[in-house]
Amino acid sequence: MREQKFTYEAKEQSLIVHLPRELDHHNCKNLRYDTDLILAERCVSKIIFDFTKTEFMDSSGIGVLLSRYKQMQRSGGNIVLYGVRAQAERILSIGGIFRLAARCATKEEALEWERS
Repeated sequence: MREQKFTYEAKEQSLIVHLPRELDHHNCKNLRYDTDLILAERCVSKIIFDFTKTEFMDSSGIGVLLSRYKQMQRSGGNIVLYGVRAQAERILSIGGIFRLAARCATKEEALEWERS
């Protein structure tokens, strides 16, 4: 199996997390660690998760999203998802993530999204 890498992009006070094809317990530890470091170094008010390549995720992925949601809530920020494919949509729905996070179709929409 090839390694599942995350890439990160900063835009003003937004952190964009480009997720790999699989978001599971094998790589969620890295995602937690990386985002902890980035959030400690930068003033981030919105974390944007890019699901355009994600074909599979398990409950570990839900756990990471929930922990980042809670972290953003404590600091007055939020999380946004974009590019969610059908394969990940089901687990996100079951996990209740769509009740907590905004959902956008594109990266541009996600960057422009503001909590109302």
